[in-house]
Amino acid sequence: MNNSEEMISKMNINWYPGHMAKTRRQIQEDLKIIDIVIELLDSRIPISSQNPDIASITKGKKKIIVLNKCDLADEKQNQLWLQYFEKKGIPAVAIEANSGKGIDQCIRKIENIMNTDLQEQADKGRIGRKIRAMILGIPNVGKSSFINRISKRTTAGVGNKPGVTKQKQWIRINDKIELLDTPGVLWPKFESEEVALNLAFTGTIKENILERVEIAYYLTKFLIENDRTKLCERYKISEQFIEETLAQEQPENENIYEIMLAIGRKRGCIISGGNIDEEKTARILLDEFKNGMIGKITIENPS
Repeated sequence: MNNSEEMISKMNINWYPGHMAKTRRQIQEDLKIIDIVIELLDSRIPISSQNPDIASITKGKKKIIVLNKCDLADEKQNQLWLQYFEKKGIPAVAIEANSGKGIDQCIRKIENIMNTDLQEQADKGRIGRKIRAMILGIPNVGKSSFINRISKRTTAGVGNKPGVTKQKQWIRINDKIELLDTPGVLWPKFESEEVALNLAFTGTIKENILERVEIAYYLTKFLIENDRTKLCERYKISEQFIEETLAQEQPENENIYEIMLAIGRKRGCIISGGNIDEEKTARILLDEFKNGMIGKITIENPS
């Protein structure tokens, strides 16, 4: 296994291209004309999928946290995460962008957050002013799916605004809300091996950045420690087999690797000489986890 410093260093090289500073400046410029920020996170890893810079960049702006892919996460954990953000004073909603689940609730929440401001503007004679929203997040958390769903798949802009907003295209959400059409993309920060792995487990970072077999090994380890029953049910291996394998007098990583290969054997990932194709095994484990086939699993919990 690579050590964590090598892993994080390798990913930072891959994920911090030269245009990042320009992207950040553009987001800061766009925020000047925005009323509310929609921060999109992955329900399974709300902390790891959150760029730490967003809090400082959006300081002073109204904000809503949107936990996407909630159908792939544990329902009880979804509720605990919503409570976690609400306690921090940030309204939050869980959605599934592909199916549209929770989108209407998200729209209502945005309107509720902005009600007081709109009323104050109406009192000053500014009636009919739209709520201007901007979506922020890291790559691969489902921003395109969210935008398509919340705008009911109509990508027509609502026209350019005069003055400072000239040449910015807006997407009409409803009679009250419009969304700046360019999603704000800020890369994740790999501040620990755990964050890096969480992003890799969920497919938020591509597998070519890390070794697929290595990621699958750590995923197997995580599932053994946290969701063993689901792992056993999915791959038809017994808890007794796992207990016995873990009890072997050899390094823990060899025991876990053995369990991973047993999963490969169950799935017919056998090559010449009766050996297990570890690459194919890793791909099966990672794909099935990302697609929720092992079960509804939340990697990070609020505690």
